[in-house]
Amino acid sequence: MVVIETTTPEHASYTDDHVTAYPVEYIAGIDLYNAGEFHAAHDVWEERWMGEVGPQEKLFLQAMIQSAVAFHHLEIGRPGAARQMYTRAKEKFALLGSNVFMSLDLVDYQAQLDRALSWLLTVPDPRELTAPDVQPPRISLLPEISKFDLSRL
Repeated sequence: MVVIETTTPEHASYTDDHVTAYPVEYIAGIDLYNAGEFHAAHDVWEERWMGEVGPQEKLFLQAMIQSAVAFHHLEIGRPGAARQMYTRAKEKFALLGSNVFMSLDLVDYQAQLDRALSWLLTVPDPRELTAPDVQPPRISLLPEISKFDLSRL
């Protein structure tokens, strides 16, 4: 499997307003993810997830972590584990019940995720398939700052 580079320097992933509004771990994870550093993105988002965050942010971060880990598993040749993380991420996004969270268009992100990973669901054992070239989603925040977890501690 080849992961196709997703970084496009002419288009910023977020603005200074996002940097001010959102936790540093969220922003750092976006940079790492877009650079194809999926395990490192997982680590940064997990650091935030393990802290004192509200339930919606926790669910969102878990979905993001699982989607990053899916690509990490593909990179190391574990398509079964990648499928498991992909399906778990989809479940978490569905439970979140929001189209936008922390300025991320979840409809668009999930559509990109499906384009990259839905092939994993086409057979009972994805190890039977030759992995296609995969283009992971590119995370690019919407201009509007969205509130998140008003119930957080």
